[in-house]
Amino acid sequence: MTRRSPAAQPRGVRKPLRRKPKQLDTEPDLLVASSGGGFAITSRSERAKTRGQGRGSGVPGTADEAGERDGDLQAPVADEQARLRARLIARKLALAQVVPSRRAPRSATGTLMTRRWRGVSDEIDLDRTLEAVAATPLPTDDDILVRERVRRRRSIVLVVDISGSTRGEQVRTAAATAGALAGELSRDRLAVIAFWSDAAVISPMGEAVSPDHVVDALLTLPTQGLTNVEFALSVAADELRGVLPSEGRVLLLSDCVHNAGPDPRTVATTLPRLDVLLDVSGEHDLDLGSDLASAGHGRCLPVRNHHDVAPALRRIFAG
Repeated sequence: MTRRSPAAQPRGVRKPLRRKPKQLDTEPDLLVASSGGGFAITSRSERAKTRGQGRGSGVPGTADEAGERDGDLQAPVADEQARLRARLIARKLALAQVVPSRRAPRSATGTLMTRRWRGVSDEIDLDRTLEAVAATPLPTDDDILVRERVRRRRSIVLVVDISGSTRGEQVRTAAATAGALAGELSRDRLAVIAFWSDAAVISPMGEAVSPDHVVDALLTLPTQGLTNVEFALSVAADELRGVLPSEGRVLLLSDCVHNAGPDPRTVATTLPRLDVLLDVSGEHDLDLGSDLASAGHGRCLPVRNHHDVAPALRRIFAG
């Protein structure tokens, strides 16, 4: 009779979270960027009704507390040195080309298409090439047609932790990473979400956004409150609603010190893919980061500073 090790976990049973998160009595606030430059407070349910109607479609909160918060966020003050440093890091990351070429490898998923040969593919579409050559007295390289898998347009949600557990250089690195990716993923459909105990949709899915705007927005939102990873991932799932699983993914930039709200591992299982860029420069939860990535069929890669970001992102987007 085989005895199971006491440390072994039965299949399907999760280990308890390392820290017991605070249970919330009310749903967290969701802030949505408005055309006036601030944020309107809404809820996930209201956001679901108005999503896709453009920037500022969220319904502002009516309570006095909500009004005060909205006003505070409409007049943000950012540290200019922090802004310049974050923008500089973002440009360095962009030059590092952290996202591989959009041309998919032969084994990758994507739409199989016939294209003119450009010295890359070696899979000739023989029937189409013979037709083209037969109709041309003097064939050229342009008459050679090949079969290539072209990567579909991806839908990606960047989820960035700006909670009270992140400090200084951590926030600047996170903002720079999001800004660099906003530039490199400009041909894809992109959403950017910042979170603490609440969350803010910096850029809704598919809306054009500049790298500098992403950096500035993340730096002007105050680092505050507890860390509610579950709510942020739920908002990310909302942004991906209607997207084919093969085309959607979420990238979480966080220390994963989840201390408010339900267990985020549950919502992670509903995402098409979840990768975690785990900030280990301060307090962090490696176990939760690894669990989230495993539940989301992705990778969890640790980073200490912006020098670690480029190689980590290359590994994530190569998969």
